[in-house]
Amino acid sequence: MSIGIIGSGNVGGTLGTRWAQAGHQVIFGSRNPGSEEIQQLIAGSGGSQGRPARAASLADAVRSSEVLLLATPWPATKDVLQGLGDLAGKVLIDATNPLLPDLSGLALGTTTSAAEQVAGWAPGAKVVKAFNTVGFNIMADTAFGVDRPVMFYCGDDAASKQTVKPLVEQLEFQAVDAGPLAQARLLEPFALLWISLALVHGQGREMAFKLLRR
Repeated sequence: MSIGIIGSGNVGGTLGTRWAQAGHQVIFGSRNPGSEEIQQLIAGSGGSQGRPARAASLADAVRSSEVLLLATPWPATKDVLQGLGDLAGKVLIDATNPLLPDLSGLALGTTTSAAEQVAGWAPGAKVVKAFNTVGFNIMADTAFGVDRPVMFYCGDDAASKQTVKPLVEQLEFQAVDAGPLAQARLLEPFALLWISLALVHGQGREMAFKLLRR
């Protein structure tokens, strides 16, 4: 599968690298694809089956990809999306969180969500919320012995969620469909719970959540 990464920071860089290593054609989109930072990311991404990751302009990453990962800082998200052009029909994985600068809360919530805002800013895109509820270090290494951390995802298009689910499972998360896109109103505060436990209340970053059933 061809996957375009929009936002090549910790989350985008980590997920893009892991998907490249799993055999996907990963394209790191950037306003400056020749930058040293992007080139280092490409060099470290490995890749398999003769399909290493590559860097490209944002427009090329959109044009060349079946799936897009949006992993931008929340304040930049609207401008980035509006600069990408027509995203109609694209599966767009939204990994953003509308965090306040000091991480003390969310900039919006309860009656809407970042994911719903993203869908409004990218008309026609098939938005699936995922990869927003744990830190990038857990995305890089999901091993917890015999346990697998849970990764909830949500969206309004069933076919797009079926596209995203195996991308979640390839990284050894337990993929759980949380329902329609409005469920991001719950998943984004859930991300804040991880952040506060990990960074403020002494649990540390090497923690994740597990879903138990009986």
